[in-house]
Amino acid sequence: MKSEIVAVGSEMLTPFRQDTNSLYLTEKLNEIGVTVAFKTVVGDRRKDLVRVIQTALERADIVILMGGLGPTEDDLTREAVADALSLTLRRDGALVAALHARAAAWRISMPQNNLKQADVLEGAVVLANQNGSAPGQWLDMVYSGYRKLVMLLPGPPHECRPLFDNECLPRLGKIIPERHIARRTLRAAMLPESQADKLLAPIYSTYADVETTILAHAGDIQLLLICGKPTMEAARQRVDELAGKLEEALGDWIYSSQGESLEQIVLYYLGLRQATLAVAESCTGGLIAQRITSVAGASRSFVGGTVVYSDELKTAFAGVPAELIARHGAVSEEVAAALANGIRLQTGASVGMGVTGIAGPTGGTESKPVGLVYVGVSDAQKTEVMSRTFRGDRQRVREYAAQYALDLVRHRLM
Repeated sequence: MKSEIVAVGSEMLTPFRQDTNSLYLTEKLNEIGVTVAFKTVVGDRRKDLVRVIQTALERADIVILMGGLGPTEDDLTREAVADALSLTLRRDGALVAALHARAAAWRISMPQNNLKQADVLEGAVVLANQNGSAPGQWLDMVYSGYRKLVMLLPGPPHECRPLFDNECLPRLGKIIPERHIARRTLRAAMLPESQADKLLAPIYSTYADVETTILAHAGDIQLLLICGKPTMEAARQRVDELAGKLEEALGDWIYSSQGESLEQIVLYYLGLRQATLAVAESCTGGLIAQRITSVAGASRSFVGGTVVYSDELKTAFAGVPAELIARHGAVSEEVAAALANGIRLQTGASVGMGVTGIAGPTGGTESKPVGLVYVGVSDAQKTEVMSRTFRGDRQRVREYAAQYALDLVRHRLM
C-alpha cells in the first residue's frame, strides 16, 4: 500500500520551521510494510488544503494529515477534509464535555473557539489525544471506487507521535497485509554521480522489485536499496543479491556496505591496525577533525591535530620549515608533505595528514586556481601527496577536500 503524508501549516513554508513528524511516521510506516510515496507541505489556506487532499486521495491508499486541528481561525484541516470528501461535520457532545472538563482542571475559562476541536467528520472514529486538547480522527472509506484510509493528527510532535503509535498503528496492523521491508545502504567516495549511474544502472535496473536511489553530496555517493516482500528473508535476499553485484562493480570506490560514514571506516581501519592518526589542516579549517571526532570512541585512534591557517603556525605547530613555504608557497605539494610528516612526528601518531589549498572565492592564480587542494599522507614508510581541483563555492571546496583527504587515508590503510 502507498501512503502520502501531508504536513499542514504555513509556518513550515518559511525558512524558520520544518516538518519533522513525517520522518518519524515514515519510519513507523515502513516497519509495517507501507511505502511513503509522497510528502506534501501545505499552508493554512482552505482551497489549497482541499486540492492537496483530493490529489493525495487520487494517488495514495493512505493519507495522513498532520496539523491544523487547533482552535484558531487558521486551523482548517477538519473543514478542508469535509469539503474534499463532501462530508458533514458534527459537534460531538462527549468531546465538548471533555474540553470543558480540561479547562476546569486548568482553572481557566474556555474560549468559544475551542469548541471547533469537538467537530467530527461524518463516519470518522475519534482518536484519543492523551497529550493535548485536539483529538485525532480516522476515516475508513471508499473514494472513487477504492478503499482509502484517512488520518487527521495534531501537529505538535509530543501529541502527533504518541497518538499515531497508540491509535493508528494498531488499526493499520489489522488491515495491511503482512509485508516486510529490507534496506541496505552502500557508500562510495570521490566517484562522480553521473559515472556512478552509468556504471550501476545496467545492474540495478534489472531488479524491478528493489527500489534503488543514488544520492550524491561533496564526493560522497550513497546507494539506497529498498525491497518489500511477504517475508523479511525474501526481502533481504533480494537486497543482498543486488548489493553484492553493485559492490563488485564499484571496486575500490566503495568504502561501506552497511551505510557507515567514511570517518567511521577510517577509524575502523586504524583500530584494525592498532594505528593512530593526526591531522594538520589549513583550508579545511578543522572540518576533518570535526568529522572524525563526531564518531563515538574516536579517541582510541585519533590523537588530535591542529588548524594551521597562517604560515607562522604551519612552522610552529607542524614543523614546516619557513624557507620551504617561502620557496614553494603555502599551497604546494612540498608544504602538504611537510604538514603530514611534521604533524605525525610532533604528535607521535602512526599516520599524519596534511591539507592545504585555496578554498576561495579569492586567492587563486593561473597556476594555482581557486579549488586547488593538496593532501599529504605520511607514515613511517613514506609520505605521498595528491592534488585535486574542486569546483564550487568556498564551503563546497572545503567539504570535497575533507572527503578527499579521508579517502586517501582509507586507501593508505587498506
